[in-house]
Parts: sequence; structure tokens; C-alpha cells
Amino acid sequence: MDKIYLDNAATTPLAEEVIDAMVGTMKMNFGNPSSTHSFGQEAKILIENVRRQVADYLHVTPAEIIFTSCGTESNNMIIKSSVEHLGVERIISSPLEHKCVSESILDMKSRKGVEVNYIRPNEKGDIDLNKLEELLKASDKKTLVSLMHANNEIGNIVDIKKIAALCKANNALYHSDTVKTMAHMEFDFSDTLVDFASCSAHKFHGPKGVGFAFIRKATGLKGIITGGPQERSLRAGTENVAGIVGLGKALELCINNMEAYAAHIREIKAYAIEKLSAEVSNIKFNGRSGEMENSVDSVLSVLLPYKNPLIGLQLDMKGIAISQGSACSSGASKPSMVMMMVLSEDEMDHCTPLRISFSHLTTKSDIDALANALKEISSDYTIEKTNVEHR
Repeated sequence: MDKIYLDNAATTPLAEEVIDAMVGTMKMNFGNPSSTHSFGQEAKILIENVRRQVADYLHVTPAEIIFTSCGTESNNMIIKSSVEHLGVERIISSPLEHKCVSESILDMKSRKGVEVNYIRPNEKGDIDLNKLEELLKASDKKTLVSLMHANNEIGNIVDIKKIAALCKANNALYHSDTVKTMAHMEFDFSDTLVDFASCSAHKFHGPKGVGFAFIRKATGLKGIITGGPQERSLRAGTENVAGIVGLGKALELCINNMEAYAAHIREIKAYAIEKLSAEVSNIKFNGRSGEMENSVDSVLSVLLPYKNPLIGLQLDMKGIAISQGSACSSGASKPSMVMMMVLSEDEMDHCTPLRISFSHLTTKSDIDALANALKEISSDYTIEKTNVEHR
């Protein structure tokens, strides 16, 4: 059976060039980057070259790039250190954030007594920036705003430049989880004044187990993993040299092919919207994912008009890998917080959400196979005549 992969929001396949670069590094550059001899210094040079590469992409200084194990670690470090070391007493966020952000915020609320304010999104998953400004002006407490750039389940994009400007005008720090968008679009942090951002390499055809945090040097953030002086003393521990090299190669490929990759994925998304709408009666697209503007091209969140908790398994048996939500929420007995925010109670009771996510490797024949499989599965269900309102 030919297998079809449509879960690129969970992770992406490694590019062959990335594998080759990592294997070469493991063979030839095994030295500890903290060692002063030539083996160590050769490994150190590789790390610093990638650091400069990332910094150039973001238009920041190399000292503001800290390599971590993933976006989750980066987000934990930023949020918790902002409270521990920068005196943050209040955090403004939304219920749409990734669990590593929402759980870190709740941890700081529980252990440190941090005040937490949430901006509830509308039924499309949009964040009201007027409400953000209102909250920023409502208190003199030192505040961290944590709002992701693009949602990993419904694809909605926020205006991080406008949010950063609002935060600066009100003396607040701004953290953006950019895991979904990093390496997929252009960034200029010399102009968009976010204070902190995060990245995971496996979201753009790099290896798992490596990412980075952007930490604007003026903030004075300190690390939460202590030990050695690695990563400007912000992240102790021997660096993952091969992983960092893999991140750099994946980033290079994405930057060099950004326009072509984006055009292909955008074409695939448009085709998927058209094909699924034609083949699956009463299908709905959640959030802004069914629009070609204001959402990332790689995510399409759909709602099937019947309840089928086994659909992910059924599709997998047909050779199609897909997600029923965030990979970090898989196996949960209830819908994710994101789905609870954008779906009505009737929709949650009587419908089935699916997240389809694309890469530059996705083909139209992949979408045809998915549409045919969903049509076949749907034929086994009697669509309940409910009062579900497709908002």
C-alpha cells in the first residue's frame, strides 16, 4: 500500500540534504564544542556558523539566538524566566496557545502567583487586539504578552508587528510562539520588535530534538537550565552539534526555496478546499483555515458533519496519515481547547474535526486519495439532522 502523509503540522519528513549534513557531522565532527583542542573547536565553529545563519534570517545579532531542544523548551524558558528573573507579575494570553505555553503560564500562576488574563477569541479564532490594548492599559504590573504567530490547529495568523508595537507602547514584553511559521515566511525582528520567539527544526524538514529561542538581549533574560556556560550561560549542557547542523541545513533549504515551496503549498490548499467541498457533503472549515488569507497555507482544519472518533484509525488503515487535532493532544478524551473555542456545543457533540497539513512534498493525488477515502467513510454514516449551525 502506498502511504500518504498529511500530518506535516505534527512533524515534517527530513530532507535528504539534512540527513547527509548530519551524518557527515557525526562522522567528522564528534568533538565537544566546549573543548579547547581542535576537535572541539571544529564543532564549535559549526554551531556558530548556524547561529549566524539564523541571526541573518531574523535580522538580529547572533548573541540573541540560543539553541535548545525544541519549541517547548524555548517557550518554557522564556515564560518561566520572565517571571523568575525579569519580575513579570502578569501574563496576557489566549486559550488558543500550544499546551507548552498554556501549561507554563498555569505553572507560573500556581507557583508564583502570577495574574493571568485571557483574550477569548471569536468563533473564527481571531484575537481582538482592541481587547489586548485595553488589558495592557488596565494595570501597571510588569506584563508579558504571549500570543502565538499562527495557530497549529486552525492556522489563524495574528499581526505580530502590531502586537509588538502595542506592547512597546505599554511597557510590556512580547513573546510569540513562532514554531508554525519559522522558516516558512520572512521575518525581520529588527523591525518587528518581539522580545522573544521560539522554533522547532522538525517543523521545517529538520531533525527532532533541536530548536532555538530568540531572546532580545536588551531584556536581560536568564536561563533556567544551569550548569556550564554553554549558549551564553542561558542553556547549560553539551550542544547537539549534529542537530544544530541539521537545523541550519533545513533552514538554508527553506530560505532558498521559500517562494517555490509557498506557491506549491498554496496551490495544494486551494485544491484541497475545492476537492473536499465537492466530495464531502456539508463539510466545514474551522477558523480561518478555509480562507486563502489570514491563515497559514499548510493547515486546513475541517469538520465532518457526523461523529466518528475512529476516523483517524480508519484513514490510517487506508494508508493516509492525518491528525484529529494537535499532536500534543492526541489520545485526549475530549476536544482540544482550540476546538472548544471555535466550535459550538452541537458541533462538538455531533461532528468530527480533522487537521490536514501539507508540505511542498504533498501532491494533488494525495488530496484525491483523501477525498475519496472520506467520501467512502462518510457513506457509512447517516448524517444526523441536528441544529448544528455552520458558523
